[in-house]
Amino acid sequence: MLKLLNDFWWFVKGSVQKKGTQNTMRTLRSKTYCVPGRAGPSFRVPGESQQEWVVPNPPPVPQTLSSAVEQLLETYTRAHSTPPDEPCPICMCSLQCPSDCSSQELTEDEGVVKMTKCGHSLHKLCARMMAESKQYFIPCPMCKTVHGVRRGNQPDGIMEVRTVNDNLPGFDCGTIVITYRFGGGIQGQGHPNPGHPYRAHAFPRRAFLPDNERGNKILQLLEVAWQRRLIFTIGTSVTSGLENVITWNEIHHKTEWEDFHGHGYPDPAYLDNVTMELELQGVTEADLESNVNQSQE
Repeated sequence: MLKLLNDFWWFVKGSVQKKGTQNTMRTLRSKTYCVPGRAGPSFRVPGESQQEWVVPNPPPVPQTLSSAVEQLLETYTRAHSTPPDEPCPICMCSLQCPSDCSSQELTEDEGVVKMTKCGHSLHKLCARMMAESKQYFIPCPMCKTVHGVRRGNQPDGIMEVRTVNDNLPGFDCGTIVITYRFGGGIQGQGHPNPGHPYRAHAFPRRAFLPDNERGNKILQLLEVAWQRRLIFTIGTSVTSGLENVITWNEIHHKTEWEDFHGHGYPDPAYLDNVTMELELQGVTEADLESNVNQSQE
């Protein structure tokens, strides 16, 4: 009799715990399970998935440093024949005087240039120094406008996208679910410790966008950022303190459905903020127009 009562008590306790878990998950009306052949759990609402696609990383862009620098300077700077008497934003010497970039081996004065996108001026030697350090782009030191194509050091991974019919808090539309998947590997050039291993800690990671016109446009911008390897990097995790792990790279995502820890919805400013963060990485709507033009050619 005592054994029967004990078994019944454990059955009731297990049912209550199970019910609590279901209530937590009911917000999404989702089921978490493992997809064969893929690492980790996947988000899916049975019977409500409308579309699904995968965005793999492209191979790194092969280009020698010298050719990349010359191409950047030729494309995004123009000679300034009458520079104003104001300090260069890099070396802080007057633009009417030679550059004072003492870290450069080059000593020949190359004059002053204007950046083609924003019109700000600086010594060409200083622009060359920036191009050599960034390789694929020159960020304007005055306004941060990206001249060229900014590329990051994100390791190889998979960006999965699907849509579901559930509404995010604050939106009357479906939801875009983005899942990022990575494995561990060895760090390469441009990473903090080349030749040392890195880990994919706390992956897969999931993010949410409203499935409306604005959300889909931001999704397209995120896909461009992914192709340019800008969404993640390798370094020290701000949240866990772990070193040599894959971390976010200054493009914030909403990783919670509801705003439990400041990473969910509703957040009326989020779509504007993430658009601005993408612009700072050089990813703008002009990139979407360029992709459309290329597909039509």
